[in-house]
Amino acid sequence: MSDPETDKQLPQDDAPEPVGTALNADQSDSSAEAPEAHKELLRTDEYTEYLLHSPLEILSVLRQVAEHGDLVTIYFNSGKDFLLTSLISVGEDGIRLDHGSNSEMNRRALAAEKLFCITRHAKVKLQFILTGVREDTFDRQKVFAAALPETLLRLQRREFFRLNTPITRPLICRVPLQYPDGHTATVEINIVDISAGGVAVIVPPDDMPFEADMEFPNCVVDLPEIGVITVTLKVRNLYEITLRSGQRSKRSGCQFVNLIPAAQNMIQRYITKIERERKARESGLA
Repeated sequence: MSDPETDKQLPQDDAPEPVGTALNADQSDSSAEAPEAHKELLRTDEYTEYLLHSPLEILSVLRQVAEHGDLVTIYFNSGKDFLLTSLISVGEDGIRLDHGSNSEMNRRALAAEKLFCITRHAKVKLQFILTGVREDTFDRQKVFAAALPETLLRLQRREFFRLNTPITRPLICRVPLQYPDGHTATVEINIVDISAGGVAVIVPPDDMPFEADMEFPNCVVDLPEIGVITVTLKVRNLYEITLRSGQRSKRSGCQFVNLIPAAQNMIQRYITKIERERKARESGLA
């Protein structure tokens, strides 16, 4: 399906506690300046089949994150505070992360009992908890140091092949809305990726009701040169991603409900077409 988290319809593009649960309800508060931690952190007790327990597996995954330079968001202080960092060293003796840009936040993080860490590698959401974090030095710079996490949530679903939609030819989903006062409207939302199981979209403006488990029937998607499909979307999750610029972007994974075979075939044809065009460009044939 789509995004960190929609291929099997989860939440997904989205919170732990003990080593496998989430922030408690009273921990989900977030300040105005911080991302909404309660929406990004997953209850790992609900996704136990995606938890890694083997130290060797955890070590391998985190080494890939470090080598790729993926950004890591750390939440602490009951989700009210956060900072952006990256893994700079991963080994059997533990991990090291860069200090954030704010010295006060670094101090608070060091004082926290637990750090809830979120990152994405190769479009797969990763979540883990660090305890006993201390200050250390690496290449003469101050860093955070901690033991390897006891568990790591790797939320990877590959039930359907997902296609990132072309930036130059974005897909739009037109969603018809019926408001309580009786008036209707159609809202256009941008599709980030698509599969035969669903889509990941950029979350629409706040004035549009758009929450997990809501269903939107009669949504229309125009697949260029393929045709138009009408679908029912069910919101499975809402989450935030951190762009390379450091900005946050709200995304949502949506499931197709009772998609008819003809529409599914059209989606597959569209995906095949876009993939062929991409491979032709890469080979210099287009």
